[in-house]
Amino acid sequence: MSARWENDREAELEILIRAKYPLIYLLSWEERRIEAMLRRVAAGRNKRLYVWTTTRGIWGIDTVRPVEVDAGATSPLKALEYIDQSREAAILVLKDLHMFMQDMRQPETIALVRKLRDMVGPLKESAKTLILLSPVLRVPVELEKEVTILDCSLPTWHELDEALERVLRSARSRGGDLDLRLDEAGRERVLKAARGLTVGEAENVFARSLVEARRLDLDIIIAEKKQIIQKSQVLEYYDDVQDLAYVGGMSELKAWLRKRGLAFSERARRFGLPEPRGLLLLGVQGSGKSLIAKAVAGLWQLPLLRLDMGRVFNEMVGASEENIRLALRVAESVSPCVLWLDELEKGLSGLGSSNRSDAGTAARVFGSFLVWMQEKTAPVFVIATCNDIAGLPPELLRKGRFDEIFFVDLPDEEERREIWAIHLARRHRDPYRFDLDLLVQQSEGFSGAEIEQVVISALYDAFEQERELTDDDLVRNIRQTVPLSQSMQEQVSALREWARTHARSASGRVEVVPWALEFPSSGERR
Repeated sequence: MSARWENDREAELEILIRAKYPLIYLLSWEERRIEAMLRRVAAGRNKRLYVWTTTRGIWGIDTVRPVEVDAGATSPLKALEYIDQSREAAILVLKDLHMFMQDMRQPETIALVRKLRDMVGPLKESAKTLILLSPVLRVPVELEKEVTILDCSLPTWHELDEALERVLRSARSRGGDLDLRLDEAGRERVLKAARGLTVGEAENVFARSLVEARRLDLDIIIAEKKQIIQKSQVLEYYDDVQDLAYVGGMSELKAWLRKRGLAFSERARRFGLPEPRGLLLLGVQGSGKSLIAKAVAGLWQLPLLRLDMGRVFNEMVGASEENIRLALRVAESVSPCVLWLDELEKGLSGLGSSNRSDAGTAARVFGSFLVWMQEKTAPVFVIATCNDIAGLPPELLRKGRFDEIFFVDLPDEEERREIWAIHLARRHRDPYRFDLDLLVQQSEGFSGAEIEQVVISALYDAFEQERELTDDDLVRNIRQTVPLSQSMQEQVSALREWARTHARSASGRVEVVPWALEFPSSGERR
């Protein structure tokens, strides 16, 4: 990893300052790390460095000890007045100014935004640069053309490596029975596990691992990363990944996934292969689309993150757009990973009337997501599932968004046989002891989820009567079930007709089923 790559953001910031960009928005939670970077840049450009907060006013922080400049300037407007009148060559950092620009109906907010716009021209002609430092991105529409955004939200590999070295150095100085041996490969594994954490979070979890496990334990580090994902309130970390062997049917889709799983290696990069981008699964409810998402993460041994589009939207102006940006940044930070969007059409409902109903928020969120899908370079594999193609905008379906669109139909006879066998075997029953031909015949038009529920309901019946499960229990529950293929016949037919010419079938030749190995000597198959 080159020094140039490690210092890219610092170099970019220096270029923006030299080019006299007047307003720069630095996005980061870590003020200490950003201040250290700004000190280096200010020293290199021979500029003073000042910081403003609403609690302490204006202070100089480019000396050994912070120097009070104007402790009384605790309001943003007073701080801007000071900056406007100053003739020094300086970098001036305003922390958390976004909180004062949220409600454009307030006179104070209007005056603040107007003052910033008034200062743009004079700043360009001066030796001063104004930097807004905030953990969230909220820029009023009036300032969008004046502000340049630089995302410093997560540390570089080099910064994480320095954090690790600080913790190891501190641990060595204290002594004790710690295992601090770490070769180059081990160090790389630790740093990869810590990707997506801030420097402070990484230092904390490194120290915790040394206290708890007496060594650097990858499981402890990854557990911390799960907490970070949960804090986003938009993403969920799924531990419950599945084995692809327990997905019935879909042999064409399985073969496609196995082939793409090889493309995450460095050997594939040298061969010229890009990482796979994503997959859209259309199909009838209960046909196994969500199960496939979990199985892909298990097959490729990647973290599985679920993006809840319902949580993205927030009543606060600008918060929804920030939520989607945060979710995508977190997904990129833990890549390679699988990002799962379940029932995508529900999350995009109301998109057509967005300009009238929510001031265009849904349209902007969707636009941000589309641009990210098209331009992303991080190895984040997107799996989106959908039950109603009419609910998806056409721009989502064009080539380049997803690598492939698969249609997951209701299982045919051989696939239903495999699904019956899988669900019986998973519940400790030998499939050979049941009349699979009868069950397959009786369950025509059933989805995989409906077959699973039949098995569960039949087990309840047998358990209540304190006896073993029988074919009669299963057949009785089949006949008591009205499958979606009957209750929603028109919708299913319409979806099938669309998929016939617009999507690739997930089904094909039925593979050897996993239960055949699980019960090698369990008697004749009926």
